[in-house]
Amino acid sequence: MRQLTVTIPDDFYETFISFFKHIPDVSINDNTANEVPLWQQEMVLERMKNAKPGDYIPLEDALKELDKKWL
Repeated sequence: MRQLTVTIPDDFYETFISFFKHIPDVSINDNTANEVPLWQQEMVLERMKNAKPGDYIPLEDALKELDKKWL
């Protein structure tokens, strides 16, 4: 058996689910616990758009800071 992850527009959700729930041995996991809300996605994109190059640090430096804090 194979597993499939699909991203679809909200307005197609009900049609999509109604089609697949009639297929034998299909398991539908409607897990939205880890879903990032749209307002938060928009906020992050806005912050990224407004960020200046001086706001960023190299990945290696960020990892070193995290190591200092958590190890």
